[in-house]
Amino acid sequence: MRHRPASPLGGAPAPGLPTQAGIGFKPQHFDALMEDLSPPAFVEVHAENYLGDGGLPHRQLAAVAERVALSVHGVGLSIGGMTAPDRDHLQRLRALLARHPAAQFSEHLAWSSHAGLHYPDLLPLRYDEPTLARVSAHLAQVQDALGRRILLENPSTYVEFDGGDRDEAAFITEVVRRSGCGLLLDVNNAYVSCHNHGRDPAAYLAALPLHAVGEIHLAGHAEVPDADGGTLLVDDHGSAVSTPVWTLYRAVLARTGPLPTLIEWDTDVPAYPVLRAQAAQADACLHAAALESAA
Repeated sequence: MRHRPASPLGGAPAPGLPTQAGIGFKPQHFDALMEDLSPPAFVEVHAENYLGDGGLPHRQLAAVAERVALSVHGVGLSIGGMTAPDRDHLQRLRALLARHPAAQFSEHLAWSSHAGLHYPDLLPLRYDEPTLARVSAHLAQVQDALGRRILLENPSTYVEFDGGDRDEAAFITEVVRRSGCGLLLDVNNAYVSCHNHGRDPAAYLAALPLHAVGEIHLAGHAEVPDADGGTLLVDDHGSAVSTPVWTLYRAVLARTGPLPTLIEWDTDVPAYPVLRAQAAQADACLHAAALESAA
């Protein structure tokens, strides 16, 4: 089934995210963010950090959400898993989104649980018709349970399954068509995966359903040696956005126009001004794209 644009549960529709740059919120940045005279346009939080009933995390998030728009990003639904998304987890997510109405909610095209076991990673899928039907069905269950259209993020991958009948871009395009979900376009993930599998990231991005993108993620990655003497890229969110990723980002904006853009930095978290500088760089790209669109 098709789903209407996201709205918070139990209230008036939330506005969409502004077409400016945001940052991932970290509790250690709370004071700096609240004192920032020109704060980022929005913040994003990982849903699973806020599934408790109360305490300081919720008080901080409520205060931040009074200043800037909010996006909530899930990491635990295992949408690509063999079993349906956990009902209790969905209920807790629904309660979170009712408590802190967000402009949008997103999750990953990946699996992270099986047969009652949960893995601390986002694992890849085989891109074939059975997987496509399963992912589309799980997305329908999630969207029905949350009462909103969600965004699905393209993955970063390091290995691939044999036996698929389509490539990743074609798989994502069909998932979007069948489920009515939107796309969270992670440009760093695209760069990392294409490098690791020897593909052209520009061609990959061009093949995605860019009309469905509701948010863009930018992040840094690490380079590690692989077993064949080459270089493996790892999506570790632990450094500044790389030059090739900025180049791809500008190319995407040339096709789409300005879109809400998040700077992700989750490991070796820097001081608040460093994140703001990265967001300012994204804002400069967005401003240039807006001028180009208006020309």
